[in-house]
Amino acid sequence: MFFYQITTYFCKNNVNILATLLHIDTAGEKAMIAFTKDGVVLASIENTIPNTHASFVQASIQELANLHTIPLTHIDAIVVTMGPGSYTGIRVGLASAKGMAYALQKPLIGLSTLALLAHAAKSSPLFSSLGDKLQLFTMIDAKRMEVFGAIFNPAQEMTLKEQAIVLDTPFIENLVLAGPVLCIGSGAHKVKNFTQHPSVFYPELSYNILDFIALAESKWASKTFEDIAYSTPAYLKDFYSNKV
Repeated sequence: MFFYQITTYFCKNNVNILATLLHIDTAGEKAMIAFTKDGVVLASIENTIPNTHASFVQASIQELANLHTIPLTHIDAIVVTMGPGSYTGIRVGLASAKGMAYALQKPLIGLSTLALLAHAAKSSPLFSSLGDKLQLFTMIDAKRMEVFGAIFNPAQEMTLKEQAIVLDTPFIENLVLAGPVLCIGSGAHKVKNFTQHPSVFYPELSYNILDFIALAESKWASKTFEDIAYSTPAYLKDFYSNKV
């Protein structure tokens, strides 16, 4: 038996998209299920117990839907994190999302955890104060001195594609030459091993359901959907694994 937290929000995002979305995130240590409608978070459940994401997902979707009287047939799309992150966690979430999308004949929206972190950076006071040369270095811990990372500009455009990165001093020094850097995510602390540069910052933040809304509804509006049959997780490295 697992334990979880149920949270209900009534927070309007600045969008005019008419959609009811089911969100599934199992890419990290915490897992989340949420329903949103027209930019409003109706309800969410968060699982904080390790090694239980697999048993959490389907049971929580059904419980949350029943609790808030949300027929699954009435949702417009299913949103899921594609990675990078925990090998097993990503697989659990994507398998559940693809299965439901196929059964309900609903489109599947895939989100990058690194893009979600970049969007979350907008909530930092540093975001607006560091200028248009700011670099958002988003990263997931991949053990030792390696991270799964990407770099975005303030417009949320990717300037370094998602990849496995072995951190070292030359990489960080070259990065700083291009402008100030916000290091965000579970691997951000590792950068401190290679620089004490005053233009490198480490805001303590992560993505949340409001970041999901922003990215998911943008993809919904543009009809950018995953192929249910052929979409695959963004593992970035085949051997990375972490039980969830």
